[in-house]
Amino acid sequence: MSSLHELAHAKINLYLHVTGRRQADGYHLLDSLAVFAGAADRLDLKMGSGRGGHVALDITGRFCAGLGSEDCADNLIVRAGAMLREQIGTDAARALPDVEITLHKELPVASGIGGGSADAAAALRLLLRVWNLDLPRATLMALATRLGADVPVCLEQCAARMEGIGEELSPAPGLPPCGMMLVNCGQSVSTPQVFKTRAPVFTPRATLPPAWVTLADMVRDLAAQTNDLQEAACAIRPEIMTVLDALRAAPGCRLARMSGSGATCFALFDSPEAARAAQAAVQQAGAHWWVWAGDLCRSTTEARTSIPA
Repeated sequence: MSSLHELAHAKINLYLHVTGRRQADGYHLLDSLAVFAGAADRLDLKMGSGRGGHVALDITGRFCAGLGSEDCADNLIVRAGAMLREQIGTDAARALPDVEITLHKELPVASGIGGGSADAAAALRLLLRVWNLDLPRATLMALATRLGADVPVCLEQCAARMEGIGEELSPAPGLPPCGMMLVNCGQSVSTPQVFKTRAPVFTPRATLPPAWVTLADMVRDLAAQTNDLQEAACAIRPEIMTVLDALRAAPGCRLARMSGSGATCFALFDSPEAARAAQAAVQQAGAHWWVWAGDLCRSTTEARTSIPA
């Protein structure tokens, strides 16, 4: 069998409301609209020589150093394989071929765009294919949630509304064509620290239409929402505000906001071409920044066909 590959696209929170807190475990409850950008990590898989369903991991790419201190056994990709083996049972797992996965890490680490979660989700899709596993969707989603709250939406890899702690998914409004720019200042932000720093107030669930016909309609409605973590993240990493200022000053920017708990920020443009045309101006504001410009990920056929309905 030739090698297989999956793309782990960047997950962008167009808004993020903290709506409450779960009394049982203290987890915050969220309401967010997640979309996927064309920017992505890539996972390549080839067959190993043994049996038992073991996953060997090698990491390369622009941001591999960000994972250099991480024990591969603790990487979410390896843990995803272990959870699948556990799910099907010891006897069935013994017959699974070992695999070798290479992660080409092209997205910034710990940056609010679901990179690790997207990588784990892409690994699940790969392993389901190569091991020929047919698990019910509910089982897969429960397994994904155990890996992390962002993994379920990344597993399906299409625009969705996220609620609960992120695991409750519903269809997103129809999205108009647009362009997007992503910028990361090169500084990671601790998600627990952001939640600890933010003001202890909650924001109501957003009211969204069934679809947005034009980008102007979408920008108008998104401008009425917030990222409730942005202010705290900027207090921890002031350069995030510098990034936001640069994006808002970019020609053609329609909306700029931080994604997730930071530090990556995004901007919406009329088209991918408009986003790319503004890329140089933003890069001038921060020579060391990671800057990507392009389209939203609008085709999820490969990801969807890997997941049972």
